[in-house]
Amino acid sequence: MKRLLICMLFFINQKSFCQKYNAATIADSLKINADAVKRFEELRVNIKSKSKAVVTHKYAITILNEEGAKFASYQNYYDKLQSLENISGHLYDAAGKEIKSVRKKDIGDYSASDNVSLISDNRIKRHNFYYNQYPYTVEYEDEQELNGIFFLPRWDPLEDTRLSVEQSAFFVETPVDFELRIKQIAFKDKPVLTASSSKKSYEWKTTRLLALVHEPYQPGWEELSPTVIIAPSQFELEDYPGDMSSWANLGKFINTLNNNRQQLPDNVKQDVHRLTDGLSNPKEKIKVLYDYLQKNTRYISIQLGIGGWQPFDANYVATKKYGDCKALSNYMVSLLKEANIAGKYVLITAGENRSGLKEDFPSPYFNHAIVCVPLPKDTMWLECTSQTVSAGYMGSFTGNRKALLIDDDGGHVVRTPFYKTADNLQIRKVDAVINEEGTLTAQVVTRFTGLQQDDMHGLMHEATAYEKKRYLNNTLSLPTYSVENFEYTENKGMLPEVIEKLSITSPNYANITGRRLFIAPNFFNKSSSKLLEDNDRKYDLQFNSSYLDEDSIKIAIPANYVVEAMPKNVSIKNNYGAYSITFYVKDNFIEVVRKNERTAGYFSKNEYNNVLKFFNEIYAADRGRIVLIKKES
Repeated sequence: MKRLLICMLFFINQKSFCQKYNAATIADSLKINADAVKRFEELRVNIKSKSKAVVTHKYAITILNEEGAKFASYQNYYDKLQSLENISGHLYDAAGKEIKSVRKKDIGDYSASDNVSLISDNRIKRHNFYYNQYPYTVEYEDEQELNGIFFLPRWDPLEDTRLSVEQSAFFVETPVDFELRIKQIAFKDKPVLTASSSKKSYEWKTTRLLALVHEPYQPGWEELSPTVIIAPSQFELEDYPGDMSSWANLGKFINTLNNNRQQLPDNVKQDVHRLTDGLSNPKEKIKVLYDYLQKNTRYISIQLGIGGWQPFDANYVATKKYGDCKALSNYMVSLLKEANIAGKYVLITAGENRSGLKEDFPSPYFNHAIVCVPLPKDTMWLECTSQTVSAGYMGSFTGNRKALLIDDDGGHVVRTPFYKTADNLQIRKVDAVINEEGTLTAQVVTRFTGLQQDDMHGLMHEATAYEKKRYLNNTLSLPTYSVENFEYTENKGMLPEVIEKLSITSPNYANITGRRLFIAPNFFNKSSSKLLEDNDRKYDLQFNSSYLDEDSIKIAIPANYVVEAMPKNVSIKNNYGAYSITFYVKDNFIEVVRKNERTAGYFSKNEYNNVLKFFNEIYAADRGRIVLIKKES
């Protein structure tokens, strides 16, 4: 009887365990717009002291289809400041039956080099079951010990679009006298807080989060996905104590890391004075020294322990002729200091994530360093990792976002330059000829400024001749064409510009049917933004940049042809921008004047149908065709 009871309990436990990850038990609502469902998650952060914490993470995800397979792989990073141990994993079939478990030899261990790092202790461990009988479930668990609590994990249960969540929990444990700072984004429930004589515990839980679907021009992910961010007030990183209870104090900590790292060797000091002593204008001195930096150094990343935050000193960069963003920015500040100019070291979140710095929550979520030079009537910003960008220009990589300027008294939140409509121009002039066989030849001159020249700058300085031609032969709105010649010139400055000159031939550009020529005269700058109706828009709209395109097109047509049909002229103006296109035919010439202006801003989701109408009217107008008919003899 006892044996029977044990067997029955075993059977019940096994059945219950299998049911835990049975895909059939997933609520239908969680499958809507989802490629995968997070069945379970526990993220635990146990803060032991100002310098130690242990993080354990356990989760299970059911993969519903092939598109969801990206959620099935495990990966996590480790380095000198954080270990990665006790990795386990299990694979379950659709019914929740375990098929396979992870063995230590199955886990790949790789360098996490970014291909620009000369030396790095960053490594990554990866695993994948490579199973494809859908649905199936993967379960993983690992443990990390943090040697320093400068960075603490954040809880982001949704992680990505097309992933829903059955249940997820975040637990944080601290000493009773530890000051934990908390910021919640798109998550209303406050944590459950318990305390004893020796420790405090925080607990967040969420269930039944529906999958998010990407919408055109949606705000940044952090604004949409429920997230909890934690940070200490006091901390230690290796042998450096610090305080991030305010931006001023975090800046003081960075000053400590940078202290005594701006001593230049004598030969570089002599170069600085040789180049700048004869100049009276501070801007000219800055430009000359920035040019010196670009010609004498190159960007190579070195990430070792605290070196991820502490720059190599100026003498190292001067001797080795290379450095990462921190080292090169510190070196630039040192060059300026020798010329009696006060340059400031600045930490920033570069790239697509413009919301890295949260002004109400001091924390070290930065990935880049630049230099700011405040002047009496202006400010110059310097990107020190590029050997080609203009002095004073930030571009889309670091422009229009908040950053932390490090001054003698600590950190100050500042904003990098925002480039207005008039700064971001694309002005194009086209002179073309169509022969009676429908072949078009064209001379095209385009002036790009500000953000609109970023891609052209990259094309000039980073692409091979073959890559340039391949780009050009895939960029025009023509069925077949070839770029016979191309030329680029660049005018540097705080608002740089690139001039592009192209010679183009396009056989069969004009369709010929009997006596008629069908011509689409706007062949260079057609809008690709055609939006779909959405009566259940979830998110507001965000346009990150303003710009203006102007196209003047003049096409000579064969003699003895007259207009049979013309597209209507279009003119639109609203809060999102303005658009106009005008068509003329006179004296055997087609002339088209097109203007398209976009306004940066944040707009209510209730405006979506108006935005859709605006974009789709532009899309249609850009594809207007002129029909010419040959005169009868």
